[in-house]
Amino acid sequence: MKNEDEPKDKRLKPGDVQKLTMAEVAKYVGVSAMTVSRAFRQDASVSEETRKRIMEAVDALGYVLDLSAGSLSSRRSGFIAALVPSINNSNFSDTARGMTDALQNTGLQLLLGYTDYSAEKEEELIEAMLRRRPEGIILTGGSHTARARRMLVKAGIPVVETWELPEDPINQVVGFSNSEAMALLVRTLAGQGYRKFGYIGGTTARDTRGSQRRSGFQKTVEELGLGPGRMISFGVPPITMEQGGQAIVSLLERWPDTEVVLCVSDLSAFGAIMECTRRGMKVPRDIAVAGFGDYEISSICHPRITTINVDCYGIGRQAAARLLDTLHTGEATGDEITLTGYKVVLRESTDRNGAPTA
Repeated sequence: MKNEDEPKDKRLKPGDVQKLTMAEVAKYVGVSAMTVSRAFRQDASVSEETRKRIMEAVDALGYVLDLSAGSLSSRRSGFIAALVPSINNSNFSDTARGMTDALQNTGLQLLLGYTDYSAEKEEELIEAMLRRRPEGIILTGGSHTARARRMLVKAGIPVVETWELPEDPINQVVGFSNSEAMALLVRTLAGQGYRKFGYIGGTTARDTRGSQRRSGFQKTVEELGLGPGRMISFGVPPITMEQGGQAIVSLLERWPDTEVVLCVSDLSAFGAIMECTRRGMKVPRDIAVAGFGDYEISSICHPRITTINVDCYGIGRQAAARLLDTLHTGEATGDEITLTGYKVVLRESTDRNGAPTA
């Protein structure tokens, strides 16, 4: 039966509830739940005008069709969804490993999605995963499209954002300040006597964590009276080793007296060091280089790379543990933040006092 005569002020409004049902979407539109169901099935009995109104409401409310409803009598899907920006990045692989280890012996499996640093692709994956009703979802970062955020808020499941500190968390956060971590690296190297700082990062803001690191670098060199920093934007994130090499060439052509170059990641730092070696420059005697992330490559290359360790594995393990706690208690603790640690790892690539050189 249709509900066209129901008073509009009794209909569901965006933000009224944390978990939406098809019946509530129907109430919002003023049609029956069966009509909404038929609209999703592209049934010809639903007019295009009505279908358009329903889909506009679905988008406005953040409703996601539950494809598991007809097949799972227990209403449990048995999996946790997690989205990472890259599958060939060892840091995010370690984070996923931490999640998997935390889920051992719980009966829950990890379903991993790959966003390629794209907010639009993240939105598509969030919708696809929510349609299968995961027990919870773990995200990398806190920057999402408006529609993705609506879907997550209305999903009625625990959400954990990781790897940074969002200004407006959806639910729970396990992460650290990328800006402050990079600031710590700048202050540490300034304390060793470096004064002319360069920075290598990406050309777009797709990588919000990279943008935060750039901001932390720029703010700190200026606070120390060493700025403005000499910053090069090169390549769409994630920056590759090859692009790191090309970027340091561009930076030194513009500012040849640069003493130390900080890179958005260890991969770009490795590429920068290799390019310096090809050009006959000694690291760190002629130019010092530092990275971010403490990738395995940073500890085995020559010279070994000074970097920031952010406990990638621990981020994943703690995120999954927080989600499990919420599932066990049945209560989501909104806006609760778990701070993860970071530290400077000093190695030969910035040590001018007798360290091996490239």
